[in-house]
Amino acid sequence: MKPSQRLAAAILGSSLIGLSGSALAETVVVKLKSYEEVPAVSSGASGYFRAFIDDKAGAIAYELFYEGLEGDVQQAHIHFGQKGVGGGISVWLCQTAARPDPLGLAPTCPQSGTVSGTIYEANVVGPAGQGIAAAELNELIAAIRAGMAYPNVHSSKFPGGEIRGQFH
Repeated sequence: MKPSQRLAAAILGSSLIGLSGSALAETVVVKLKSYEEVPAVSSGASGYFRAFIDDKAGAIAYELFYEGLEGDVQQAHIHFGQKGVGGGISVWLCQTAARPDPLGLAPTCPQSGTVSGTIYEANVVGPAGQGIAAAELNELIAAIRAGMAYPNVHSSKFPGGEIRGQFH
């Protein structure tokens, strides 16, 4: 593991200790890399996405860490789509002034580092054309658990996405 990856893991682990507990149903962690983008891109950027799915509370607490983007960060999302396929946006993880979340609920993306938030029904935007309507958090959770969703970070150099990681 590279020093930056160890640092990312330590930051994520230490900052989320207070979020773990018996009320949380499941933790998912995904490594983000450029080769998983569709089409694949070659970038030195890397990152991690960690989510705590709490079925009882109807919420997903998350932290997204990324570094080394070759372009300016534009936005980050969870998309509904299987490995090797680009899917529609389900949730905005962070936004920028240039690419704002249409709901205005996502936190601001840093150029590099960590962003965190909580996803509720109100954060889910779809994609309706793929069978997930706005506010259908349970459908998004089912897609994550089935490995049919992925987080990714978009940049000005790679507007379709610079790093991505498929849920398992």
